[in-house]
Amino acid sequence: MKKFKFFKHDEKAMELPINIVVMLVVGMVALATLISIMPTPTKEMSVFVENAGLRGSTLAKGNSIIVDSSTAENSLAITVVVKATDNDGNPVRNANVILRGLGGAASNTTDANGITFLTTPDNARIRLDPNQNEGTMDLKVVADGFYDYEKKDAILIIKTR
Repeated sequence: MKKFKFFKHDEKAMELPINIVVMLVVGMVALATLISIMPTPTKEMSVFVENAGLRGSTLAKGNSIIVDSSTAENSLAITVVVKATDNDGNPVRNANVILRGLGGAASNTTDANGITFLTTPDNARIRLDPNQNEGTMDLKVVADGFYDYEKKDAILIIKTR
């Protein structure tokens, strides 16, 4: 008859729980590393310049602002209405919208409808040089869960004679 050998007297039996714990720790570290390098899910964003114009005047549809030469001699304050939506047409809320160029800048965040009004403040007004007949401004929109939107020459300012 064969005699049974108990684990409590076998030194190799103690290696098994230690090996299991070590493999569990290494596996958890590998899983945490894989999760940390996975990109966060992001979506595309559609941005539209609804209206644009001089501050205090009627805003025209579109992204062009036309000024006469006497108005363009001084620095300009403009207002632009921007709407941000996802690809399904849902508004993008709390997106940071930045408009800059021609020596001026404006920024704001979108409301619950995905709309924001950007108005250049008195200390960041637009300037057209005396020999400059047109100029453009760039638009950037940043929102959590979305790819950043950047549009060069988003606003066109034209000086008439």
